[in-house]
Amino acid sequence: MNNGLKLDRRSWLKAGSLLLGGLGLSDLYRLRAANPGANRDTAVILLWLEGGPSHMETYDMKPDAPVEYRGDFSSIRTNVSGIDLCEHLPLQSKLADKFTLIRSVSHTVTDHPGGAARFLSGYVPKNISKLTSDYPAFDTIVGKLRQETEDSTVPHFISNKSVFKGGGPAYLGPSAIPFVFDSSPHLPDYEVRDVQVSEEIRPRIGDRRYLLQQFDRMRRDIDADGSILAMDEYQTRAVDLLSSSATAHAFDLSREKDSTRQQYGHHRMGQSALLARRLVEAGCSMVSLDFGKATNAVPTWDDHGDAQHIFNSMKVRLPMYDQALSALITDLYDRGLDQRVLIIACGEFGRTPKVNMGRAAVPIAPGRDHWADAMSILVSGGGMQMGQIIGSTNARGEHPVDRPLDPNDFLASVYRFLGIDPSQNLHDRRGRPIPILPFGEAIEELG
Repeated sequence: MNNGLKLDRRSWLKAGSLLLGGLGLSDLYRLRAANPGANRDTAVILLWLEGGPSHMETYDMKPDAPVEYRGDFSSIRTNVSGIDLCEHLPLQSKLADKFTLIRSVSHTVTDHPGGAARFLSGYVPKNISKLTSDYPAFDTIVGKLRQETEDSTVPHFISNKSVFKGGGPAYLGPSAIPFVFDSSPHLPDYEVRDVQVSEEIRPRIGDRRYLLQQFDRMRRDIDADGSILAMDEYQTRAVDLLSSSATAHAFDLSREKDSTRQQYGHHRMGQSALLARRLVEAGCSMVSLDFGKATNAVPTWDDHGDAQHIFNSMKVRLPMYDQALSALITDLYDRGLDQRVLIIACGEFGRTPKVNMGRAAVPIAPGRDHWADAMSILVSGGGMQMGQIIGSTNARGEHPVDRPLDPNDFLASVYRFLGIDPSQNLHDRRGRPIPILPFGEAIEELG
């Protein structure tokens, strides 16, 4: 199996670095030591509303604005005074004490991949149309750091999509890509493929283990100070996780009561949210869900008038979204997971405050276009301060007027919850140090 392969000391060190995928050994030890024992038993569920949800039809209603701004829907009161939501979110209206709305985040990138890259990575993209980010998205960083520093019986990073448009691991490499499950857990024949390690992969795993065994033999010479990690940890862990009974158990929705599955809703959003709860409960640190598709006719939140009728699409989408998110919030609180699990629901930007009839030469239907000057984010749990609104936009929902925030401020808050110092450096493929976040201050109102 060794094929006569020989490596010198420098090559062994380089191979070790590649196995860690953009995370150098010195980086790894610094990241481990930065917050010893802090916030290790924490997790994030990201409900990514791909396409960019309209804040004007969800969490930042403007009932007193002119009709061409406020749209067709009315606002309703919640169980927290001063917080109003769209009329098509009645279940969430009963849970406002268990979530916080951030209404004053904005940035400048209005293209889908670029906007997502800006929000998810904290860096301005070099090419706003590039489908993957030049900098690692925060979910890939979380998954990567956790898989390299923490033991778990299930994979640390799981998603229903290998890479979000504008996301991805960038220089962290392929080992930072999530374990991906089929995105249709609501279907009767649903089962997770590739939970078991295929026979085709095993020989390659054996080759890597051989290299790592050889590395161990050299450790006395190159690890005199004990600073180099045992390189086979990641490889062994990956095989064990994918073939473990704990992983298969976590993905088995048939173990849930019918009443619980019904509470979440027998649709893609609902059963995906239920699966997310099972995964974080089993020990997964980062679950990222593409929460864009409601039905085949309503595939994303990208409600241009020449793409889909925004108000008709919302009438289809919002009840499913409302049911799924409300069930997830309720379930986490009922199970006592609200202190260690943070739910995030948002997209890459908001939408134009003024309704238009689309970009086509011949008007088709009412819609709203991309708008990065204002967007809303819902957060729940994470031991944070709930039942509040942070920031506000002007009377027409065009831009923040109170407590303007950058996406990086929000990401800094997420990293703080997870016990990750965002000022620390990772290293790109050329070995250049790059901070996890270039700037950003945690939002103090979140606690």
